This record gives sequence, C-alpha cells and structure tokens, in this order.
Amino acid sequence: MHNMAKHTGLLVLLIFLVGCGSSPSIEHYFLTAKPAEPPQGDTPSLGVGPIQIPEYLNRSALVYSRQGNKLKVSSTAHWAEPLDDGLQRVLSLNIGALLGTQNVRMFPWDPHRAPDYGIKITLLHLDANDQEAHLVAESLIYRPGNSATVRRRTNRVGLPLTNGPLSPEDIAPAYSELLYRLSEIIANDIKADLISTRSAQGS
Repeated sequence: MHNMAKHTGLLVLLIFLVGCGSSPSIEHYFLTAKPAEPPQGDTPSLGVGPIQIPEYLNRSALVYSRQGNKLKVSSTAHWAEPLDDGLQRVLSLNIGALLGTQNVRMFPWDPHRAPDYGIKITLLHLDANDQEAHLVAESLIYRPGNSATVRRRTNRVGLPLTNGPLSPEDIAPAYSELLYRLSEIIANDIKADLISTRSAQGS
C-alpha cells in the first residue's frame, strides 16, 4: 500500500508538471507613439485625460472581432499596461510632438497650474478584424482655466489591413496608427484655435 501511494503521488506530480509545461505562454503588447524629434518649446501647455474606454475593452487580454457581433478575447495576448494608461501615454507623446511642446501633463493635474488646453477622450469603439482596424472616439478640447469648450467632435478613423487573417501581432501596431491619426485631428484643432486667438488679439 505504501509503494502504491508513493507511485500514485509521483504519477500525479508528473501529470501536473506536464500540464504546466504545455500551457501556452502569454505575449505582452504595448501601444507606441510615432518617432519624432523631442519638442523644443513649452507652449501651448497641454493636459491629457481622463481617457474613458468601453467596459468590453477594460481587461488585460486583447479583444478583437471575429464575425458579426462576436468578440475574440485572446488567452495568449495581453496588454503590457492598462489600456486607458497606454492610450493616455501615446496621445500625450503624439500631440505634444505635433504641437512642438514638451509641456504636457497627465490628468489629474494641479488645479492651480491649469494647462492652456485640456483634452478629454471618450473611446466609443476600438476594434480590428481581417479587413480593417477602426476607432471611434469623442474628443473634447477645452480651457481648464474657465472650462470653455474649444472643440468637441466625434472622430471616426479607419485603417485597412491587408496582411490576411488577423493575428494578435497585428493589433498593437494598427491601434498605434489609429491613435496617431486621432492625435493629428486633435493637434490641428488646437492649431486652428491658436491661430484664431492670435488673430483676435492682433485686431
């Protein structure tokens, strides 16, 4: 009986070790900003955030479409950081570079040192399938000093995908490109307001 129990214990341990060894490893991905020269100026000052994301994206695993309303939640591909943090980080880098300012603050900031422009993002949709990656987000640009709205708009940005069946490796680069295009829209809105403000001050 003693030998049987010993052998049974060894068999259970062996099965456990084999099971652990065959578990798929988890790959981690992160969003990236466009390469750019470090900004030299410090105006305008920007405050980025908060970033709100849909609940279905609020998880560590990558989520993307399969067919119709069916979502694929990957068991082997995870984000290296919370998705809302990654969005805030990349948007801050991109918009700062596009406007040539290094004076970019993350929400929340010191209310006594409010930036020239605040940028709130509500992500409504972020998805990829075999044909395209697609982003829908509401952006609000405002003046934190007096809460005046500069520009509110709903942005729809798409990116064709032509590499065949979608894999998790395709998702982070595609989403990063979508974020850069959203950053361009926001930066252009701020540039237009700066021109309008300077023109009004000069008249």
